[in-house]
Amino acid sequence: MFSVLFCVLSSNKVVAGLEDLLFYTITQGEEKISVARFLAALKSTGLLTSDPRLRDCMRQIHQAIQESVGTAMMDQELFRKCVGSNIVLLTQAIQRKFIIPDFESFTSLINHLYYNAQAQKGGKVANYIPQLAKFSPDLWGVSLCTVDGQRHAIGDTDMPFCLQSCVKPLEYALAVHESGTELVHRYVGKEPSGLKFNKLYLDEEDKPHNPMVNAGAIVISSLLKPGSNKAEKFDFMMDYLKRMAGREYVGFSNATFQSEKETGDRNYAIGYYLKEKRCFPSGVDMMAALDFYFQLCSIEVTCESGSVMAATLANGGICPITGERVLSAEAVRNTLSLMHSCGMYDFSGQFAFHVGLPAKSGVSGAVLLVVPNIMGVMCWSPALDRVGNSIRGIHFCQELVSLFNFHNYDNLRHFAKKLDPRRQTGHERVRPQTKFQSHSVNKLNTVVFNMMIRHAS
Repeated sequence: MFSVLFCVLSSNKVVAGLEDLLFYTITQGEEKISVARFLAALKSTGLLTSDPRLRDCMRQIHQAIQESVGTAMMDQELFRKCVGSNIVLLTQAIQRKFIIPDFESFTSLINHLYYNAQAQKGGKVANYIPQLAKFSPDLWGVSLCTVDGQRHAIGDTDMPFCLQSCVKPLEYALAVHESGTELVHRYVGKEPSGLKFNKLYLDEEDKPHNPMVNAGAIVISSLLKPGSNKAEKFDFMMDYLKRMAGREYVGFSNATFQSEKETGDRNYAIGYYLKEKRCFPSGVDMMAALDFYFQLCSIEVTCESGSVMAATLANGGICPITGERVLSAEAVRNTLSLMHSCGMYDFSGQFAFHVGLPAKSGVSGAVLLVVPNIMGVMCWSPALDRVGNSIRGIHFCQELVSLFNFHNYDNLRHFAKKLDPRRQTGHERVRPQTKFQSHSVNKLNTVVFNMMIRHAS
């Protein structure tokens, strides 16, 4: 009992120590700090005030603002009250312990890549689905979310668009998570097809080549929540995608769904071909599987919510902004492997060669990109190239890997010409620490800091 009490008291002292350490680091000896300055400090690290992990902190700050007259200020006592429930996360942020320490410099380079890609012209908006044809080819947005929940968005990032084929790796990941690799791959292969995504063609075992082509995705849709009715299946998938997105926007376009059904002759042909070849599990209603597939393609996200989904894959199946494990490590590994080899339509080999990262594109203009153990990115621009990939999205991904050492086969020790945003120093483009971080951070003993973090956790 006494040992437990001692541990509790020690833990409380460590937490109080972290709170004071954080206060002095930001204020640099001043007795108070303005709320605006504190929020600016958070923003510079990449944390959003809407981050679910900061809910308690933001509630306390909002209350302080409501009760203040004039500029809202926090003394040490109020500061402790505001940050107490989030002290480990906030200390890691201010001490630059996140995966990308100098987030402001990194995002300024991301913005530069965004504007370079925006200058890319040409391409056509998909018109074989009437609802997709209504989007302007000039729309262009990029959002990213790191495995620590650092966020950045630029352009048209809050406009909803349909996932289309970007849903394929997500439904496959859920199928593997729920049913296991062995069962899923009884019905679907793992090889690139070398053919267009909507071809009526199976492998030598009479299975769809992989889950990233239409035939494979239709079969995968039949494996999800077997024995359930249509409404239960749809609710199950929507809840899963919302957890992937950290409860950020996930919607449904009924107009697109109806368009898919009315113009989906090729997919109906694929469905009947799969039925003829007995590709579905016993007892599956082919038309119900197709209907569910059309629904999945019509699910909406924004660049911002889509980037959190990508970051959940980058983080091994754990959503960075909620901490919830959504997918097993096995499901994520399999999904990223197939995205790497089969995710970009007829451009998959070229993309794997030049970009070297798992990605999936959709004819809505979306490109879901995963940088494993670092971040997820969602690009969106409806103007497509001849194989159905976003022209601006492809250009952005290529330029991203040209600038940073994110390619799977970049040698981290010998690729001196590329930047490594994971390092605090090491290249001339990293700006010095901002004023609130400057000399105080550098004086901290890293060993002591890490010990305090472990105790507080």
